[in-house]
Amino acid sequence: MVMDLGICCDLRRPWAVRGRRRRERHARCSAEAFRPVMGPCQPRSADQGFSVHYRPRMAAAARTPDLTELRSLVEAADSGTLGRAALRLHISQSALTKRLQGLEQLVGTELLERSQRGVALTPAGRRLYEHARPLLAGAAALDAVVAQLRRESAPVRLAASHSAIEAFVAAALQAADASQGGLSVELVAANSMVVRSMVAERRADLGVCASRPGATPNPGLKEVPLAADEVVCAVPRGHPWAARGTISRAEFLRTPVVARDPSSNARWTVEHALRRAGLAMPEILAEAPTPAIARQRALSLNVPVLLSRHVLGEFLVPLEVTGLRFVRTFELVMAADLGPDAAARMLIGLLEAAAERSGHDRSGSMDGVDDPASTA
Repeated sequence: MVMDLGICCDLRRPWAVRGRRRRERHARCSAEAFRPVMGPCQPRSADQGFSVHYRPRMAAAARTPDLTELRSLVEAADSGTLGRAALRLHISQSALTKRLQGLEQLVGTELLERSQRGVALTPAGRRLYEHARPLLAGAAALDAVVAQLRRESAPVRLAASHSAIEAFVAAALQAADASQGGLSVELVAANSMVVRSMVAERRADLGVCASRPGATPNPGLKEVPLAADEVVCAVPRGHPWAARGTISRAEFLRTPVVARDPSSNARWTVEHALRRAGLAMPEILAEAPTPAIARQRALSLNVPVLLSRHVLGEFLVPLEVTGLRFVRTFELVMAADLGPDAAARMLIGLLEAAAERSGHDRSGSMDGVDDPASTA
């Protein structure tokens, strides 16, 4: 039997034909998908069989100069040297140079002429400088408005000594709540030394604390007399001295007492007055960080205690010590270079009114209290 191999081969090739046709279709689809984009002036080819579209190349958008770059240019022009400009901006000279180079790259031309004597503006730099100056001034004004709005919306941060809080600050805060004026106050209680440091470090907007005679004033703080005060020797009502009203200096000096801790202003005021008179502090039975704890320890031990006259409460009786007075003043403390805003002024008015209602005044003296010079 003779077999026709050609026929046999043709019968086995349908798969090859189908594969070739698939490859051809794939090639046509690829050519259609990735056909070139023709320019606007190129004629459409009739034998291509597809439409020609023109898509222009988009140019990269130029960014707006940064305020730090503009400020660097202005400072360099005003200072005359990059070194002085870097010092004013609190950055290194290399960082300043990098900023200026970035600005020049953005503009596309030199803005500063550099020489051994320093830098000077080019004509292009002068044009940019004249526009940057008012822009930076407007940005500074905007920052001030934002800071003002932030302060107005934030609570007034008040730091006050423990004695001042009991004397009249608490009453002022109660009046603020009752006034319904929308005044928000954040209160921190601390000793007078800490109150001053908080205001100086901008951790508090206002402070109320006791004066410290003989201390070096802080030039960054403004201190205004707010209310007079006196540290007195007081005893519980059951103490033998309670009915006397007056004790001698010798009795006071030889009798152990309860006192505030060494960092408190009340303790410092007594020690300062005794030192000026050449006297030593009485023996300290117990120390207390707050007036409330001092009262509790004096009552439990039935011994004298040294406290502000205005925080004695109803169970302690103040005594006069012959020849000794421990007078001081409560002061309003604020930053010297920053005036109070509207909310702080409202709180100051409430503090002044509360001090007057409590029987204080701002003259540095009280009814029945002599001048501090008598503490000898």
